[in-house]
Amino acid sequence: MPRPNKPAAATAAAARYEPAHAKINLSLHVTGKRADGFHLLESLVAFAEFGDFLSARPARRISLEISGPFAGGLSSTDNLVTRAARALAQVLGETRGAALHLEKNLPPASGMGGGSADAAATLRLLQKLWGKTLPVDERLDLALQLGADVPVCVAQSPAFMRGIGEDLELLAPFPALPIVLVNPGVHVATPDIFRALDYDPTNAPRPAPEPPAFTSPADMLNWLSQTRNELTAPAIRLLPEIGHVLEILTATKHCNLARMSGSGATCFGLFPNEKTARAATRTIQKANPSWWVRATKIFPA
Repeated sequence: MPRPNKPAAATAAAARYEPAHAKINLSLHVTGKRADGFHLLESLVAFAEFGDFLSARPARRISLEISGPFAGGLSSTDNLVTRAARALAQVLGETRGAALHLEKNLPPASGMGGGSADAAATLRLLQKLWGKTLPVDERLDLALQLGADVPVCVAQSPAFMRGIGEDLELLAPFPALPIVLVNPGVHVATPDIFRALDYDPTNAPRPAPEPPAFTSPADMLNWLSQTRNELTAPAIRLLPEIGHVLEILTATKHCNLARMSGSGATCFGLFPNEKTARAATRTIQKANPSWWVRATKIFPA
């Protein structure tokens, strides 16, 4: 897995660091709804090289500092990072603390699993810092308690996700894909998107086709052409800006596929190479200077 450059916050003595890569839902099908109201999903999930960073150093208690372009408005006391840290300490019976630092580079509530990725990075990081490892089944249970997207973010590897996030099929091989991420600077809570979903339980579920062995970008694009993100329509009804982003991406030169990630508002475009992705980023950013636009790559298995 690619390791991003170490953030400045992680250079202190005895500090460890962990990347929290952006989670991208390349496809998302709704296949059912449980009695408790949770929707059942099938989603092809991959991770971009760009994301947040977390660092930790030994301390007497658990604390969190937040910096970065999207630190504003985030609580350092009521945060998924601190919740994950305290939950892990309780499960492990750990009395030591940790001074945590989150570098927040991803827009909040953007459909890229930022909070879930941060919580997952916390679980990975503190097990290293404290020298203790949870068994796989206990780690999955703890991750699910923190959020439906946390288990796949703990794995931080391409996966086909089923159920509410607990059923993961890690995928290999998986191609590296140049991708452009675009967020128009708006967000809506995920529960609002699901409430707006026109899901009819009397209809047969609409599962995605079984993922094959993705040996090339062409394999991936062919499979993705048979899928969709079924949260797109309700998201556009609540946030018409998402539809505009998708129109812009679709019309951008060399874009092979444009789609919304997760529950939005971030959308992505897949491009044939890094050069065309960077060119698309410049074009979109110049025309829409208030948007958040990043060219990166989905890393392979």
